Amino acid sequence: MGKVLARLDRELTLYVRQMAWLNATPKPAEGTKRAKHGLGATMSRIDTMKRHKITPSMPPNPAPHLVDRLVEIGLTEAGAMGAAPLSWQSIVAWQQARRIRISSWEANLIHKLSIAYLAESRLAESENRPAPWRGEVSEQEAAAEIDQLRAALG
Repeated sequence: MGKVLARLDRELTLYVRQMAWLNATPKPAEGTKRAKHGLGATMSRIDTMKRHKITPSMPPNPAPHLVDRLVEIGLTEAGAMGAAPLSWQSIVAWQQARRIRISSWEANLIHKLSIAYLAESRLAESENRPAPWRGEVSEQEAAAEIDQLRAALG
């Protein structure tokens, strides 16, 4: 069972990292002209994709019910200095409120996925951060890239 859980852990971690990357609002690197003049993005990557009618690609999700539980509990929670990973108290409180008893490995995985989401969301604020996962490029993505290049080059 250890190999199965390890694979599930890897695949779900990739999935939530992709979610975090898509939901991040990228900012230009500090010290650049764009940063000085406040010319960073104002929308998250996923909102920008929706605006260009691009369906974001996601890696396979082998356990949608676990991701659903993570989202329902909350991907992160408020901490003293900003967002923090889900606390054990939040996971326990969710179980009590929903009258659902999850196994210890599920609770551990949900906690770990919250940590991965938060870590990737902070890293993904860099506009140069590549996506954790990349599927095939769709025609809409290619067209949007060409439009952006044309706009930049004139």
